[in-house]
Amino acid sequence: MLPIEILMNNKTKYINTTGLLDDFEDVYNFHKSMKEYKETPLYNLRKLASKLNVKNICVKDESYRFGLNAFKGLGASYALEQIIKENPHDNYTFVSCTDGNHGKALAWRANTLGYKSIIFMPKGSEERRVKAIEKYGAKVIVTDMNYDDTVRYAANFAKKNNYYLVQDTSLKGYTKIPNNIVMGYSTMAREALNQMDEKPTHVFVQAGVGAMAGGVIWYLHNKYSEKLPFVGVIEASPVACIFESVKQNKNVAIGGEPYTAMAGLNCGEANATTFPLLKARASCFIKCEDEITFKGMSRAKEPIGNDKLFSSGESGAVGLGFVEEVLSNDNYKHIREKLGFDENSVILVFNTEGEVRDD
Repeated sequence: MLPIEILMNNKTKYINTTGLLDDFEDVYNFHKSMKEYKETPLYNLRKLASKLNVKNICVKDESYRFGLNAFKGLGASYALEQIIKENPHDNYTFVSCTDGNHGKALAWRANTLGYKSIIFMPKGSEERRVKAIEKYGAKVIVTDMNYDDTVRYAANFAKKNNYYLVQDTSLKGYTKIPNNIVMGYSTMAREALNQMDEKPTHVFVQAGVGAMAGGVIWYLHNKYSEKLPFVGVIEASPVACIFESVKQNKNVAIGGEPYTAMAGLNCGEANATTFPLLKARASCFIKCEDEITFKGMSRAKEPIGNDKLFSSGESGAVGLGFVEEVLSNDNYKHIREKLGFDENSVILVFNTEGEVRDD
């Protein structure tokens, strides 16, 4: 079986019944007010695009975001801002479950504001990711459960201790904070479109639970409406819960303890508030094996000609790896045709994290 599989989707009208907000100006203005804020770069990989016979390949590089090596600070910072605004007092303890980047972002923002954080991580979490979170003063607890069970454990822990759960996936009766995190990610899409020379014809976004994909697609949906670019949602094959949920037309949870090198995407249950949006507005859903993201990581480090060299981690490189593999490997000619790639294609992907270092 080939390491890439796609599921084409019949887009439908989206009716917002899950409480997603659309005040993108408030989000953007908040981020711009942060002393740490700086627009992350966008690279035009024109030499690679020329080799692959498309017009342009644009990479939004989130490895520079807030010095965190990943995009997650956008969602965590906006969510904490809303919590503090709505529940003002002097002492907060924030709790979350993470595979790495979300917990690090939450720990960073809580520490910056002078508050405590307790971060739970699933079984098998790498020590380097634990230490990256502990660096920001968080208490980190690695459980003996998978990601989704650890989310539920963290939620119960926060409730029992009267702490604030800051999770990027919704639970029963818990949607406001995840929705604010989704909104926080819209700044990434907004910046990228402002930096591009022209409207993208294709946008590819990674998904674990689907919060980041939801934030990007929600912004695109509000900006372009029925003139939405072709949008593909990419997941790691062992945990492709969104792909499978669309395919089976029901909520599918990937149980057990599946492994993927794309740790930030190793989530087996879709965010219930963004899933209807993805199902309605995405053009296709994509499953990739780890070898595809490894190819993307290699391309980031070994650019063609004067294309930009940049750092791309396992969860960050899969979009670039997917695009190059589909455009260069004739085994995927049928996928190229379904995606509508041609010499006029302007493709946007998101490098959601740099390589995770041990230091």
